Amino acid sequence: MNLIIHDLNEKEWNEISADYEGWKVVADKGTISPCIGCFCCWRKTPGECVIKDGYEDMGALIHHADEVTVISRYTYGGFSSFVKNAFDRCIGFVLPQFEVIKGETHHKKRYDEDKAFTFIFYGHELTMEEKESARQYVEAVCANIRGHVEDLIFRECEEETQAPERAAKAEPGSIAILNGSMRNVRGNSAKFARKLKEQLKADPEIIDLRNRMDDMPGLVHELEKTETIVLCMPLYVDGLPAQVIRLLETFQKEYRGGRARIYLLANMGLYESKQLVNLFGAIRRWCAEMDFEYCGGLGISAGELVGTLIDQRSFDNISNKKVLEGISCLAKAINNESAMEDVFAEPHHFPRWLYILIANTNWNRLAKKAGIKPKDLYRKL
Repeated sequence: MNLIIHDLNEKEWNEISADYEGWKVVADKGTISPCIGCFCCWRKTPGECVIKDGYEDMGALIHHADEVTVISRYTYGGFSSFVKNAFDRCIGFVLPQFEVIKGETHHKKRYDEDKAFTFIFYGHELTMEEKESARQYVEAVCANIRGHVEDLIFRECEEETQAPERAAKAEPGSIAILNGSMRNVRGNSAKFARKLKEQLKADPEIIDLRNRMDDMPGLVHELEKTETIVLCMPLYVDGLPAQVIRLLETFQKEYRGGRARIYLLANMGLYESKQLVNLFGAIRRWCAEMDFEYCGGLGISAGELVGTLIDQRSFDNISNKKVLEGISCLAKAINNESAMEDVFAEPHHFPRWLYILIANTNWNRLAKKAGIKPKDLYRKL
């Protein structure tokens, strides 16, 4: 079985479908749900997503495919929102446990294989820099889902419709904190957003994207008069979560406001903060396309550790020194309406080997709590 994942419309697909006759096709049927970060595909139904919308078997589909081809519009250095959504939903393809590969923390393999991927990006007059950003992104994706890039192809297409003219002026001093995570208020992105809000002179609203998925254009129009927007989000499959990409795409189509200031607060479960680089680059590219002012951000690694400590008295302990300093730096820049250099915060005096040991042990505990034998975490589909 060969597998193709694509975001083409019906007319575009019909023009090339004969080349993929007999392939399993994953396309946008309008029913796909974003990954909600529940980790059930790791701890309750290993390898299979609990959201039953026709895309719950993405990990198994990739495993059983002899060839995997991905066709996506070039979007801020990586995949479009639909293609990214398909990849976000395939994390059961790998195991929750960590190991160190080539100096970086990655998830262990569920399957003893090195899956080959062919990526085809289409865009209008892509520059060498844009092509390089796509190459770096798909290589990072393959490193984390334990495959490799067999081929990377770029194709020319017509330019998308121009963004609408802008007229609205921002309200001076207005700030919105946008939580792009689909997890609830106990999620790490929400926790970091609240911690940041505590240090801001203004009292901005924290907007949870998960509550606004049904009307993203309405959310964008609400933000048109906002002077400063803080984007909070987790790292999903080496980049922006699919729902955040969808929001950014909606901004380009709907936004009629002025030139906003954008700050970023990102977190991830992996240990090395440098693995957030692709996510930061995507936000920078989006800001450039929107003519927004990118004002810098904070990237937090080992987020599950820090997120666990953040609501405890021990959050001010030595392990969180860099995180606390980073949040203060970000808050100061927002309060002063100034730019800052990107800050990447890793656990302070908390070694990687210990983080991996605790994380891997914790997955066995969660499995037992869910009634799953630890060995079943490794099951294959």
